[in-house]
Amino acid sequence: MRKLVLAAAASVTIAAAAVAVTTAPIHAQAGPEAQEITVTSGTYTTDPNHTLVGWSLDHLGFNDYFGIYGNVTGTLMLDAENMANTSVDITIPLDTPTVASAGLAQHLLRAGADGAAPDFFGPSPEPARFVSTAVHPMGDNQAHIIGNLTFNGQTHPVEITAGLSGAGTNGMNQKDTLGFHGTAIIVRSQWGLGWGTQFGLGDEVKLNITAAFEK
Repeated sequence: MRKLVLAAAASVTIAAAAVAVTTAPIHAQAGPEAQEITVTSGTYTTDPNHTLVGWSLDHLGFNDYFGIYGNVTGTLMLDAENMANTSVDITIPLDTPTVASAGLAQHLLRAGADGAAPDFFGPSPEPARFVSTAVHPMGDNQAHIIGNLTFNGQTHPVEITAGLSGAGTNGMNQKDTLGFHGTAIIVRSQWGLGWGTQFGLGDEVKLNITAAFEK
């Protein structure tokens, strides 16, 4: 289940890089009809209170189990004129898992017995970090984000399918805000977190990312 977290990274993970201060129309779905909205290039930072990485994992072939990681921080460098120039760098804390079971939360952070490696993250795990290496636009408001996800001392490539879900001025703080939804799948055993796979606990972790970036 820890894998979920990683992907974090997925994160959250949407894309963009730029230094220019240009403006470009991007089509996003708002209600039943697509509307043209204006997105401005530049540097955005995550709204950590409203950026979440959800994960789900096959529970022994019977059902799915899921959880959420919050307090996600990072930077989006957006080039609205050329999305291929966009980049994202996201950090996801792994020491504060949100799950329905207190026992599972403790297990995720439990030390290994008698000096052995922990089943999952262990106490005080380092945050997961996703750093994009390429952004491939797919139409007006979709992109594939390729990057490296690091956690549990290992780094492996991850691909996030992301879409622009909203853009405009936040009515509460008056900041220019971009919203994204993203999905990814990671194989947790690649990051050394394969505990339970031998008796049927899923190895693939599905990530569901919702991110808000503010300028």
